[in-house]
Amino acid sequence: MEQQIRFCTTSDGVRIAYATVGKGPPLVRVLGWCTHLEVESQWPDWSRWFLGGLLAQTHLLVRYDGRGMGLSDQNVQAFSLEAKVRDLEAVIDALQLTRFPIVALSEGGPTAIAYTVRHPEQVSRLILYGSFGRPILPDTEEGRQTAETMVSLIRQGWGSDVPAHRQFFTGLFMPDADAASIRAFNELQKASTSPDNVAAMLAALLSFDVTALLPQIQIPTLVIHRRGDAAVPFERGRELAALIPGARFLPLEGRNHAIQADEPENEVLGRAVEEFLSEDRKAARRRPAKAVAAQSGLVTILFTDMEGSTTLTQRLGDAKAQEVLRTHNAIVRDALKACDGSQIKHTGDGVMATFAAASKALECAVVIQKTFEERNRSLSARPEPVEGRAASDEPIRVRIGLNAGEPVAEDEDLFGTAVQLAARICAHAKPGQILASNVVRELAAGKGVMFSDQGEVTLRGFEEPVRLYEVRWG
Repeated sequence: MEQQIRFCTTSDGVRIAYATVGKGPPLVRVLGWCTHLEVESQWPDWSRWFLGGLLAQTHLLVRYDGRGMGLSDQNVQAFSLEAKVRDLEAVIDALQLTRFPIVALSEGGPTAIAYTVRHPEQVSRLILYGSFGRPILPDTEEGRQTAETMVSLIRQGWGSDVPAHRQFFTGLFMPDADAASIRAFNELQKASTSPDNVAAMLAALLSFDVTALLPQIQIPTLVIHRRGDAAVPFERGRELAALIPGARFLPLEGRNHAIQADEPENEVLGRAVEEFLSEDRKAARRRPAKAVAAQSGLVTILFTDMEGSTTLTQRLGDAKAQEVLRTHNAIVRDALKACDGSQIKHTGDGVMATFAAASKALECAVVIQKTFEERNRSLSARPEPVEGRAASDEPIRVRIGLNAGEPVAEDEDLFGTAVQLAARICAHAKPGQILASNVVRELAAGKGVMFSDQGEVTLRGFEEPVRLYEVRWG
């Protein structure tokens, strides 16, 4: 199988190299530590390796070099989690993927988790292998000294022809690998990037903490971790599975963080992942045609998005934040019922719904905003202090975006450009605002809805500017 390498550009102007290989449904691989698309594909037994070519036997495997790595731009400064999410967003937008699973390995896990929470409408399933939700090293003097030692080793000899300094990291990633694999990994690390980039990336990833995002993941998730993993402690994988609602946990024997093609666990891993990914296809074949088929043709698509859900979770905790989300869902559900809307799915901190008539969708959006406004006003009028109030007393503000088009109906979900644009319009709205595309405004002509022209805006993933209109509801 020959890979096809292309380039795309992130929202902050970094050129990212990405590759596709194989045939079948798309599968996006997110891997952070020291990648190089060309060098990796030349590894011994790459076609039989789970982390590489094995996945391409049944899928269109999408891989990419993150910023500062491999064929992507090397002269970069930002290696934050937000920057890494921008890399992934650029690849997804370039390929125009609408619904796909992600397999995230090692340091790619936090990036995939953050992306999934931010774009729940796009990710169908999530696989986390050898990854973590909170920092790998403890926040202690010993942990800080370990981090300083690792950065020092990188700066002293990462680019040397003598692999002694890189061998420290190779020993963490594959302590039980054969000599050929060790040499290949040493060379991959050297070819991937400069010592300064590796040091900056390592310093950033040692602070990554996505623990607060884990309860917001609402899609099927498989967490896999090796019991003796020398790079990422087994406990980190167990924590991921415990904090992601409904996640499955598959412990594997062995110490190699980068599982080897000749290990028995490589076959077990590949089989478990393929079975997990095939469940959606099996369920679709078993299900009879349902009401979602009626959504084909012209429909109006509505997205809601609750303001500050991540901050709310961090402040209130998982249980109380979920209580606030349930209040949001109940209000939206009642409005949909009153306005003949059909809920398609939850998006983590919002809802996606469709309507046969644009006027009904706009009516529903107004009802939702007015209901939240009345609720919030009644809460502010109470004499109780803000501190210590119950979750049910938390004010809720939402963004609403609307677009109309002919989406593709599949597996009781809707996909396509019309859906993506509706989601982007919602993301562009301010809390308490309703934004609609021009096609929605035209479909609702003569229905008494007041619009305010917001001009043309550039939305992520769309080359041409989009003219938006605010619905006046106050």
